[in-house]
Amino acid sequence: MTVSVVWAREAIPSGPSVFLAGPTPRSEAVASWRPQAIAALEAAWTAPRTLHVLVPESPGGLRETEYEDQIEWEWEGLERASAILFWIPRDLRTLPGFTTNVEFGFVARTGKVVLGCPPECPNPERNRYLIRLARRLGVPVTQTLAETVTKAVEIISAIDITP
Repeated sequence: MTVSVVWAREAIPSGPSVFLAGPTPRSEAVASWRPQAIAALEAAWTAPRTLHVLVPESPGGLRETEYEDQIEWEWEGLERASAILFWIPRDLRTLPGFTTNVEFGFVARTGKVVLGCPPECPNPERNRYLIRLARRLGVPVTQTLAETVTKAVEIISAIDITP
């Protein structure tokens, strides 16, 4: 019933976790989608153990100067996460998500992925390939952040998360 946010480059604890994969704002003028995802996870998580939400952003929006440290943290987070929640509100001007495409292909076959693609985003046609690949691989595909969070919690709940 407790949710703990683990920011980029912080130590990743053991226990149930979800990695919030998807495009990251590159400008302060663009709001991150991740706070809404965290709030939805806080509302949806009812298990007795703490859920660790792995957020590949820095608190306060500070960017890492050592890009390699960021990459290594993200790779470790993707590998160790109990579930990987992809939310891709594609906007080629502000949230292009090019790295997100690679990350999705990197983890799509793990059995712990859910793909959320809102049809009302500025460039939904740019998500067609990922949606088709997800369906081919049996990855759940959703259209709202709430549905995406629900599927991620279902993936985590299917894993034995007893202490």
